[in-house]
Order: sequence, then structure tokens, then C-alpha cells
Amino acid sequence: MDTGDTAWMLISTAMVLLMTPGLAMFYGGMVRAKGVLNMMMMSFISMGLVAVVWVLYGYSMTFGKDLGSGLLGSPTEFFGLTEILGSDSLFGTIPTSVFAVFQMMFAIITVALISGAIADRARFGAWILFVIVWVTLVYFPVAHWVFDFDGKDSDGNVIDPGGWIANDLAAIDFAGGTAVHINAGIAALALAFVLGKRVGFGREPFKPHNLTLVMLGAALLWFGWFGFNSGSAVAANATAGVVMLNTVAATGAAMLAWLLVERVRNGHATSLGAASGIIAGLVAITPACSAVDPLGAMAIGAIASAACAYAVSLKYKLGYDDSLDVVGLHLVAGLIGSIFIGFFATSSAPAGVDGLFYGGGSEQLVKQIIASFAVLAYSFIATWLIAKVIDRTMGFRITQEAEITGIDLAVHAESSYEIGSQGATRGGYAS
Repeated sequence: MDTGDTAWMLISTAMVLLMTPGLAMFYGGMVRAKGVLNMMMMSFISMGLVAVVWVLYGYSMTFGKDLGSGLLGSPTEFFGLTEILGSDSLFGTIPTSVFAVFQMMFAIITVALISGAIADRARFGAWILFVIVWVTLVYFPVAHWVFDFDGKDSDGNVIDPGGWIANDLAAIDFAGGTAVHINAGIAALALAFVLGKRVGFGREPFKPHNLTLVMLGAALLWFGWFGFNSGSAVAANATAGVVMLNTVAATGAAMLAWLLVERVRNGHATSLGAASGIIAGLVAITPACSAVDPLGAMAIGAIASAACAYAVSLKYKLGYDDSLDVVGLHLVAGLIGSIFIGFFATSSAPAGVDGLFYGGGSEQLVKQIIASFAVLAYSFIATWLIAKVIDRTMGFRITQEAEITGIDLAVHAESSYEIGSQGATRGGYAS
């Protein structure tokens, strides 16, 4: 065990956990005041549910012994995680327990990302059931495909086969462009189809109620994303440093690109646009951060952000209600970040692969396309079926009356703001 690597991974794990409350703030600020508590609770409940499921069987399904063809790990091999607690249980140079909880954070935020697509209209109990079923049938298998690399002996022989995308296909996804962002983005689209549009969609404005909260959420996400990306090096090493540099470069370029699009298109740059550009850049660089140099990182960030700035308006033209633009941000930027590795990858980066623009031919590009659309197709079909079954059996959507009144009061019997409900003394203290 290396204590430096272990310390870095403990810090990275805490940073990635902070991303989910950051996401709750980011999403919470973008909904109307009568729905902010429910929006934030959808992220917070995901933290509790996924933590329990991950300990019971999620880690085992993701990193357990492959059951064949690189599709799924054994659900029972590490049931309860009791077998990884010993000091001699290591994942590389860190305790396996640290790696397990680090990967748990990825599962938590992936399902929390989906919630933004169905703001203001989902039953809380149905969401709880959806989280449990979705991570079990969609996230854990896909994470096994992408994150579980073959275990090899000292001679290089495979003794513990892993997932098919990571090993057989050899597509690059350093920190989750396919497993997290494409997966969540396309699942959000399927869920939006099943639940249908909000009352008033296309007829009345759904303006963010608190842009300050949105900006704070974006800042926490950017901070936590260093643990998300650099922590995926699973060591305090040069790769983690390159990844951190690329993460900053791509995100900075992406924020500027979104603001430029807004300035040209609408005549002004907005705080919501700055926050959205940050997220677009972070999503796009996630799969590519170990495969490109800083110039390539900036190019991917800027291209993805500009594309997302236009993509978020497609829901009005295509007629689906993705409330907080999970599809327009995470799916679009995830696809661009994953596929464009095939163009911008350079062997000077830690991944050691040349893309099309660096003389490497189209081989890596083809691999990236196959991986991206395999995850997209599986996640969409599985999510649609899961959501449809829940909707037909227990109902996924709140009543129209509850939606109009406000989901916070209808579902949680709470209100996010009690402005004017208390008086004040002459000394300025609430009475």
C-alpha cells in the first residue's frame, strides 16, 4: 500500500461525494420555487439508496468475477463487502475498500443526474423504486463493461477477465463519458418520454427561481470534478496531474464558448449560460482527459459546449420535456467527448494513443463510436422498459392538481421558502 496514493483517493472520494449535493443545488436553483425541495431530495435520496445497494451487491456486479462475455460481474462474490476489509486486500497501491467507496460515488451521481429531466412531476416513491432498479439493471452492468479491466498475472496472462468495452473493444473512457454521462443522458430522455410534459410546457416560462444557487452548484461540481477525473488515475501520479490540467483547460474553454454563442445569438451573456458551459466542458473532457493534450482538451470543451448551447433548445422543436436539459448537456457533451477521442487523442498523453488528427488512423474513432452507441442503445431500451413497468404498476407521475399546486407541498408537505411568515422586533431579530 502507498500512503500517498491512499490519501489522494480518500480526498478524491470525498470530493466526488460533494458533487451530488452540488448537483442538488445546481438543479434546485433551476426549477421554480415550488419544486426546489423535491428536486434536491431526488439527489439526496439517491445517495442513501445507492450506498446501500452498492454495499450489498453493486460493487460485486461491477467488479466481481465476470460471468462470461464481459457483460456482468458476479452479484454474490463480494456481497456485503466483508471480504475486502483486510489490510492485505489491495487495488493497485490502495486498499480495496477505498476503491470500492470511490466507485460508489460514481454510481450515486449517475442516477442523480437523470432526475433533472423529470423535475416537478415524478412521484417520490416511484423515483425511489426507479433508482434501485435502474442502478441494478443498467448502471452496474454498464460500469462493468467500461471500468472493470482484466486482471493479469506477472507474465501478462489474463487471470480475471473484465468488461468487454474496456478490454475486448479497448475503447477509452477514463472517468465515465459512456458509463456516467451518455448512460444518464439517454436514460433521462427515455424517462421524459414515459412521464410526458409538464403542465404548461411550451406555453408558460419555467424560469430558474435562484440563479445564485445554480452558480454555487456549478462551482461545487467543478471542484468535485477534480476528484472525479484525477481520482480515476487511482494514484497520486503524473497521470492525475495531466488529467487535472486538461480538466481545467477544457472547462474554461467551454464556459467561454457557451457565453460567445449566447452573445452572438441573444446579444448578452448570462450566468446560467456560464454555469451550463462549465458543466458541458466537464462532461466532455471526462472520457478524454487522459488521452489528449491541453490544446485538444480546449478544442473538445469548446466544441461540445457550443453544440450543447444549441442542443438544449431542441426539446421544444422535437416535443419532449427534458426539464433541466440533461439530454442537451450530458448526452450531447458525453457523446462528443467520447467520440472525439478518436480525433484528438495523442500518444504524448498518458493513454498513449494517436487519433485521426495525429496520424493514428480511424481505428480508435471506430472503437469510440461503437462503445458510445452500445451504451446509448442499451440504456435507452432498458430505462424505457423499467419506467414503463413502474408507470403501469404504481404510477410514476403526480396528479395534475399536485403539479399545479407545487410538488414540494404535495409530496413533502414542506415549502422551501417561508418569506414574510415571521415578523421582526425593532432590534431586527425574528419574533
